[in-house]
Amino acid sequence: MAQHAVPSAEAPDARPAPVRVPVREILPWAVFAVVLAAVLIYFVGAEQGATSVFGGTWIHEFTHDGRHLLGFPCH
Repeated sequence: MAQHAVPSAEAPDARPAPVRVPVREILPWAVFAVVLAAVLIYFVGAEQGATSVFGGTWIHEFTHDGRHLLGFPCH
């Protein structure tokens, strides 16, 4: 039998089956990504001065260029 390039309207199952998203498998990775993003935003954006968790300026100096790249003021 020859197959046609254009499917005919007579096909009984013309709609594709929906793709199931395994939420229970994705949820831990999504939570991990959100926590990691929050920690990175804290260290790049707020780890200095009065909100500083760690003493010294080594985290500020390590993330200094990233602060300016992302638009955070730091001086």
